[in-house]
This record gives sequence, C-alpha cells and structure tokens, in this order.
Amino acid sequence: MEIQDILRNLQIEQLTPMQEATREAYRENKDLVLLSPTGSGKTLAFLLPLVQTLKTDAQGVQAVVLVPSRELALQIETVFKSMGTPFKAMSCYGGRPAMEEHRTMKGIHPSVIIGTPGRMNDHLRKENFDAATVTTLVIDEFDKCLEFGFHDEMAEVIGQLPSLKKRILLSATDAEEIPQFAGVGGEDQLSADGSRLVKLNFLDPDALAPRLKLHKVVSPEKDKLETLYNLLCVLGYHSTLVFCNYRESVERVTGYLQAKKFPCDMFHGGMEQPDRERALYKFRNGSCAVLISTDLAARGLDIPGIENVVHYHLPVNEEAYTHRNGRTARWEADGNSYLILHNEERVPEYIPEDIEVFEFPEVLPKPAKSRWATLYIGKGKKDKLNKIDIVGFLYKKGGLVREDVGQVDVKEHYAFVAVRRSKMKQLLTLIQGEKIKGVKTIIEEAK
Repeated sequence: MEIQDILRNLQIEQLTPMQEATREAYRENKDLVLLSPTGSGKTLAFLLPLVQTLKTDAQGVQAVVLVPSRELALQIETVFKSMGTPFKAMSCYGGRPAMEEHRTMKGIHPSVIIGTPGRMNDHLRKENFDAATVTTLVIDEFDKCLEFGFHDEMAEVIGQLPSLKKRILLSATDAEEIPQFAGVGGEDQLSADGSRLVKLNFLDPDALAPRLKLHKVVSPEKDKLETLYNLLCVLGYHSTLVFCNYRESVERVTGYLQAKKFPCDMFHGGMEQPDRERALYKFRNGSCAVLISTDLAARGLDIPGIENVVHYHLPVNEEAYTHRNGRTARWEADGNSYLILHNEERVPEYIPEDIEVFEFPEVLPKPAKSRWATLYIGKGKKDKLNKIDIVGFLYKKGGLVREDVGQVDVKEHYAFVAVRRSKMKQLLTLIQGEKIKGVKTIIEEAK
C-alpha cells in the first residue's frame, strides 16, 4: 500500500521532519531509538514504516508493541486501523477477559499485537499466539520500563520472543540508559561507532518555553481545595487537566468539586476500564472541560487542545513535571501551567523561581457548563453499528443538524456521541422508544 493512500486515509497532508527521519532510519538494518516530545506524532512515526515492512504472505503475528497503559494501547490500535491497510491489529490489556482477546486473535489473525506487559505475558505463557513468528518489537514510552515494577514484566516478554530482528524504542524524555533487557544494539550497543543502533533525538528543551506560560497560584491554606475551585471557576469552560499525586487525592478532589456543583471527571489506574474510557471520551469531546488525574494522564494519551495544566500537588520529579506540562502547548498551540502552592511549600530547583503570581478577580465567576454533552448508545461495532448509522439516526429521529453533533466514537459494544448541550433534553424526548438500525437499545446522557 502506498504511503500517500495511508496519509489520505488519516487526512494528513504531509509528514513532519521527525516522521520522515524515522522512516529513513527504519530502513537501515539496525535497532532504533526515537526521542521526541509528547504530541509530536511518534505513533505514526513508527507505524508507517512498520506496516510497509509487514509481509502479506506471512503467517502469524509479525510485530509486538509494548506500552505502559491500556489507553496508549487503544490509541495505537485506533491509529493503525485508521491507516486502512490490509493488515489486522489488536490491543491486549488487563481489565477485561483474556479469553475474549484470545477469541479475537483466532478470529482476525492479527499481524500486530499492541499490549501492556502483564497481559502480553499472559498470552505468551498460554501460547495463545506463536511467539516464533514475531520479528519486530516496539517499546513505546520505554523510559517507563526503568520504573519499579515494570522491569521484570518487560524482561519476561522479551525473553519469550526468540526471533526478534529489529527493536524500536520510543520516549518523550531522554533516559540515562537504555534498559539492558531490551537488547537494543545487541553486543555492539556500547561500541564507539554505534554500529547496531540508530538514535534520533528530536527533544528540544527550549521548544515549549515560548508557548507555555507558567503561573504560581498561592493557597492560603495547606488544604488547597478551595483555591483549586476558585482557579477552575476563573478558567471557565477551557480544557483543563488537574494533576494529583495519589488516587485517593484524585477521588477527594473530584468529590469536593462535584459537591460544589462543579462539572468534572476523574481518571486513575484503579478505575474500571469502561469508567476510564468514558471519562477520557467526555474530556476529549469537550462535554467535560476538567479532568482530575494522577500522572497516568501525563503521557501516552492523545488529547488535543488541552489549554491548561494544573499541578494540585507538586510533581514527584523533573521528568513528571515535563510530562505533565507536555499535555498542553502542543504543536503550535499556546498553553498555561498553574502551580498551586501554600507558603510552606518549597519549589523544586528545576522549576523557575520567578514565576508570575496569578491574581484572582475580585468577583469570582460561577462554575461554567461546557457547550457539549455526551450521549451513550448501548450498541457498537459488534452490532453492525457505525458512525453513519448514528449520525443519520440523530438527524432523522432526533431533529439535530450538523452543528449539533460533535465527535462520534463507536466501540465494540457501545458508542459515544458529543451533542450540543442545549439540544440534549429535546433529543432524548424525540428518540424515546425509537429503534436505531432496527434495534431497540439504551440511549441516554452519559453521566
């Protein structure tokens, strides 16, 4: 398949210099390390050359992509499928039955499997696919491998792939060392000429500086809840990601804001997968402007248009600070980063001291409602439902027009649709009892 056809399917006119350089480097018979900022298009950078090297006549899984989170696995799978190639890909992750994934493997015969290390190990141990056919390994966000708890799982996966010929490692930060178990560069990894390894570094420490504006928000109390509430009221309906260091803090902050009738959602690793997906979808489509999260949302998630990042807790280290701020001021956009601090907190050395202090207005605005709401439909791809079916139904039966419908996302067993909030009540009244594509199902506002 020609690259221009793939780009047309993705509605992309041309590749970035980083993506072009990655394509060139991929052609060499060497392992590849790519360092590039969050939001710069690393997923497409490795998927394009990967699909062009997949063999149509080969049996079994040809490539394995390891990722640190379910959300990143799903994101890569979505991009792969949107490319419109003849090859099949699937994602594997915890939080859903492994047997269901095994049935999918047997049904679609994927050329590429994208998965989290724990679930990938599960399939490999059970021999749910033939590891001997895998010749390419991609590790996205490879610096996560060095964090406690990931190291052994990653090493176990790689130890079960005996036929690897090429390894690609990607990260948004420059790790001090490449994990030895990855085997990148083989025995020549440390050789002076780097004969088995190509390293592309597109990290520019000053790239964000002109576009990211830092603000210091002073909290008179150690408990910063009221200060956060006031700040979010000022920021209004603009897309804002609030970072806390602990899951319990995420739940406490979310509970406090919702008790004060402030619209927000939460996101952390302890939530059930459908709840995480729903929260992310509402944040992406603009129906919920504020997302309270742990650092799980600091990397790997494709959420365009985030205008503000708020550090409710100071980040644990400089790397976390960089990743958090990297969620905004992406591509050519501007962004803001707010640090909420009380007087006794000491600002880490890696954060500038001369940050502009944020001044609150004398009269605080009331919490702003977003312009969009999210509609839940209890049928999906497995029920032969697609975007055209959904949009047609909403136009014909719900009385909506093009401007009233935003992002449409069809999952395996359900679908989400962004609908103009002012039209939601009327829509639900009009479609009550109506069938979509001849089938009766639950259709309601996603809470």
